[in-house]
Amino acid sequence: MPDMTIEIGGRAFTVNCQEGEEGYLSAAAELLNREATILTGSGARLTADRMLLMAGLMLADKSISADEELRTLDKRLAQQTQLLSEMQANSAEPEVREVEVVREVVPQSAIDRLDALAAQAEALAAQAAGQA
Repeated sequence: MPDMTIEIGGRAFTVNCQEGEEGYLSAAAELLNREATILTGSGARLTADRMLLMAGLMLADKSISADEELRTLDKRLAQQTQLLSEMQANSAEPEVREVEVVREVVPQSAIDRLDALAAQAEALAAQAAGQA
């Protein structure tokens, strides 16, 4: 097991780790050091034990918050996946109807706009069908 010296809150600690785990230990030590630096920067005189305890608790709080956010996002993803599944299950071939437009009543600009919207809707439907 290799020995490594890490610095937490301005204090050096020698620790050992499994072969090949040095990078993970360095990353974890950097996270802990960031929290310890906040504590030591506040002017409080803390023993090494107290500093490590408080820094660890601060990281645990962040971890709990991240876990809660992840669970919330997982629930939202499940809801969106369910909604998408329901929409795909309920999607049937649209009924196409030909409509004769009386040009004297409907202005040409409105007809052009409706044609453009119909083309966009058809393109979106084709794109959705391609993704399914």
